[in-house]
Amino acid sequence: MSEPLFMNPVLQPKIWGGTKLRDIYHYDIPSKHTGECWAISAHPDGVATIENGEYVDIGLDVLFQTHPELFGNPTVSVFPLLTKIIDATDDLSVQVHPDDVYAFEHEGEQGKTECWYVIDADEGAEIVYGHHAKSKEEFADLIEKGEWDTLLRSIKVKAGDFFFVPSGTIHAIGAGIMILETQQSSNTTYRLYDYDRIDDMGKQRELHIQQTLDVSTIPHVDPKNVGHTQEIDDNKITTYIQSDYFNVYLWDVHSTLDFDKVAPYVLVSVLEGDGKLTVDSREYPLTKGRHFILPATVESWSITGNLTCMASTPGPKNR
Repeated sequence: MSEPLFMNPVLQPKIWGGTKLRDIYHYDIPSKHTGECWAISAHPDGVATIENGEYVDIGLDVLFQTHPELFGNPTVSVFPLLTKIIDATDDLSVQVHPDDVYAFEHEGEQGKTECWYVIDADEGAEIVYGHHAKSKEEFADLIEKGEWDTLLRSIKVKAGDFFFVPSGTIHAIGAGIMILETQQSSNTTYRLYDYDRIDDMGKQRELHIQQTLDVSTIPHVDPKNVGHTQEIDDNKITTYIQSDYFNVYLWDVHSTLDFDKVAPYVLVSVLEGDGKLTVDSREYPLTKGRHFILPATVESWSITGNLTCMASTPGPKNR
């Protein structure tokens, strides 16, 4: 019998995290500074396990290796995607991620292209998205002088905004923002600026200036999103991005929405509301904060209720 794979997330404490992952999504957080829910992850720094069915308690990393048929018999050697919910109670560091070539050479893992869907944002909340330097020389000079207000480009955000963040993009999630992040399965981050703050041990966190100079896109170029919305009765499917690494969709369900498989597998996160998932005439309850994979063995499914889901599928480089 074909069935979805529900996930047990991994919760990660962060210096900038808070308690919203408990207060809103009812996760059992390990700290009052919990910043990330690694919801669907096979990365060694936080492996989610299967919650239900035949593969209960098995790590997603092991399942991907031992049952490739569940993922369309992929050509990639490790599970390629990672879904997170991030609670930024304080500002995240200003950072950048490398591309695959640089990351494999220097870090031994794939690079990191990601995207953000803003679940919630305080009024006036901002992200850093890009920079103003026109050349590498200007970029390096502004860093050396610490002229961060001149260098960094800030944008106000609100709930429902979407940002594609390719590798090489200078970025930071600001305080008061909660996002759903879809990314390559990588934990390589180069920190450019961290507001001179100190950790619990009284030390400043490590910066990676040379690596930032090596991998940053200069000058910054805003990527072109391909967003469009399809209305089906009183339901909506919004396509936010179709990229080499992942395709990302928002399912806004108010009655019943039927799906047929168009990708090897689908990652799904319930962001709001509740309802049910039906696969092979069997029903599974859906509530906000639940995450699951529809494996390659699931040919069709339906979702019924009033709920908002973020879904992603692997892009051509990750199949």
